[in-house]
Amino acid sequence: MSRPVYAFLGPEGTFTEAALRQVVSPDDGDYRPVGSVITALAQVRAGEAQFAVVPIENSVEGGVTATLDDIAGDEGLQIVREVLVPISFVLVGRTEMDLEQITSVSTHSHGWAQVRNWAAKHLPNAEFIPASSTAAGARGLLDPETHYQAAVCSPLVAEQVGLPVLAQAIEDTAGAVTRFVVVSQPGPIGEPTGSDKTTVVVPLPEDRPGALMEILDQFSTRGINLSRIESRPTGAGLGSYFFSIDLEGHLAEERVSAALAALYRLIPGVRFLGSYPRADQRRYQVPEHTTDAAYHSGQAWVTELLGRSGT
Repeated sequence: MSRPVYAFLGPEGTFTEAALRQVVSPDDGDYRPVGSVITALAQVRAGEAQFAVVPIENSVEGGVTATLDDIAGDEGLQIVREVLVPISFVLVGRTEMDLEQITSVSTHSHGWAQVRNWAAKHLPNAEFIPASSTAAGARGLLDPETHYQAAVCSPLVAEQVGLPVLAQAIEDTAGAVTRFVVVSQPGPIGEPTGSDKTTVVVPLPEDRPGALMEILDQFSTRGINLSRIESRPTGAGLGSYFFSIDLEGHLAEERVSAALAALYRLIPGVRFLGSYPRADQRRYQVPEHTTDAAYHSGQAWVTELLGRSGT
């Protein structure tokens, strides 16, 4: 029996690979590094990979737009798990050199954003050269044809490629974390654990006063906390947006299913992207009047009234 294929943002040594290693060991799954988040998700859609591991949110920089936009594009994908990876960066060079000698540095744009204050102080004359990933920037130093002198990457990459480390722990915010999601084709939804998230995409049907409030009311009236909400342009024109939302709870919970049913009646274009266990396993408090027991009690009361009327 063939092992499942996991596509991830490569090359080897990226933070995405670190997330993948929390999901499955190399002995139990085939790792397939690809050049972009979009390629990883496309391989899942096409059935060329069973899973993709992609970054979706960073505690410093917020949402990863490439993931948010692509995963929201159609109903061909489902989030089945999330993984949290602590983020720390090192500066590596092609050779040992003093920091003041560095005039160009390569890394991923999200990585650069998390070290830019350190770079402004210690590398004031360095030009930023974008790379497809932090690992790609570092591995580029092995190619004599590249013209930059240093790269910002993970300690794992520095160890794997054997490049000299010029500075350690250069991130501007200690304790930063990136959230990754494991994505598959749509399939069975796991059982609720009591510590779950549900992700949905909600298009804004029209740009008018109160449109967002109508969306939020479906959650607030049912005691559902939103752990993330971001607006993204649809690409159809100025003023056309969708909302990417993470909420606390599982589709199998009455309050969540009721909220999504009401939202679907309001906006039929809403997309369900999955209910899955929280990586931090933190249990959330459900208001007493929105528990499953409360919903069942209310429904039983209405059923009794209808029985009296003979309806």
